[in-house]
Amino acid sequence: MPPSDRRAAPALPMGQRMSDPEALMWAAERDPVLRSSFLNLTICDRPLDVQRFRRRMALVVDAVPRLRQRVVAGPLGAPSWHENRDFDLDHHARHVGLAPPGSDRQLLELAGDLLEDAFDPARPLWTFLVVEGLSGGRGALVSKLHHTITDGVGGIRLSGLWVDRTADDDSPELPAPVVDAPDPEGPRATVAGLLDRQLQATAAAVRVARRTLVDPLATVRDLGVLIQLDRARSPLWRRRGVRRRLEVLSFDLDEVKLAAKRRGGTVNDLFVCALSDAAGAYHRNRCADVGDLRVAMPVSTRTGRTAGGNDFVPTRVLVPCGELTPETRFALVHDRLSRARRAGGLGLFGVAAGAVAVLPPPLVARLARQQAATVDFAASNVRGAPVELWIAGARILHNHAMGPPGGTAFNATVLSTAGTLDLGLCCDSAAVLDPTELRDRIDTAFSVLLG
Repeated sequence: MPPSDRRAAPALPMGQRMSDPEALMWAAERDPVLRSSFLNLTICDRPLDVQRFRRRMALVVDAVPRLRQRVVAGPLGAPSWHENRDFDLDHHARHVGLAPPGSDRQLLELAGDLLEDAFDPARPLWTFLVVEGLSGGRGALVSKLHHTITDGVGGIRLSGLWVDRTADDDSPELPAPVVDAPDPEGPRATVAGLLDRQLQATAAAVRVARRTLVDPLATVRDLGVLIQLDRARSPLWRRRGVRRRLEVLSFDLDEVKLAAKRRGGTVNDLFVCALSDAAGAYHRNRCADVGDLRVAMPVSTRTGRTAGGNDFVPTRVLVPCGELTPETRFALVHDRLSRARRAGGLGLFGVAAGAVAVLPPPLVARLARQQAATVDFAASNVRGAPVELWIAGARILHNHAMGPPGGTAFNATVLSTAGTLDLGLCCDSAAVLDPTELRDRIDTAFSVLLG
């Protein structure tokens, strides 16, 4: 492929220490329900060339230090990343085969089992499975990463290191290994870092207090995006567990774009509208009528072409799940999502995370679980490549992202792949007792909106 046709390799700056939001996610995992690993289920038209893929990953781990590093927690301050001297590529890039008949359900159960397993903190936090034996002569790649490595947008950019533009392209353009200046170490540096974060938190509190005096209603509204006190609204989805059930759907991306434009909104508006409709119908089928449910959605703050780390802020929105016309529901969803994105409280997330991250991990986990209990479900919309792609000689047909429920009933994520909008549904089995019905109701809701 001519160099002019190549995508530039993403920048991969990665600090030695976790950021405050990453440290917060790591500490929250004292509660297994709050594990923040995510997974991509990539289905291809044929099996991947296993040896070729392994050769590629050997190059990738050389170019991306984070994939060779493990987490080391100190007595104070954020955890740090250190080289794993016993790194074994074969442990992280594996090859498995499905037993006949190799159904999609078998593949989803394999991926669900992998997602449920906690990472070994003594090793780097990622696992890839090259899967053979899928019906119809297809193949698959199951990619699991911990959220402290990167977020959804960063994960898509990171995947560009092992994804190709053509079937025979096997000469990737990898970034030069990045050597960031090491963070200061030692007791003085740790104490200085803690004091700095406490000063930032104090300054933020002063800014909030001043704004409260000027505009108390706006301050309460904006902080409500980050902090909730009331419980989640669903009477059915109160239990939480660690078992995961995965479901998938796919839609024509052009049809989704046209339908969203015709209704005066975005693909994200239509996606959340479909989830709201499906969630309400699921409840009514169990004689549990609901009005609004609360959805958690990340808002990306990533700039440039970086792939490492996490650059997003969380937001929470009440969405209409009662019996409404599609037009009314769409208009309400569009308005509420727009207002949430404009909320001033989003800018306080980093400082708030820093204030919480200095607390003892058991207390962090308890606070995180309390906030998770205010949310009914999670949703995320990630933009993928607009062109066809290959992995180790196999053409990608579908790419289903499975985001972590994060203590909610389910996480639904859509990822655009060439001309397809692929949906991944990751359900907490203790909350959603019939994930298949929820999937079917989401499918029906999309059909209505596209009609």
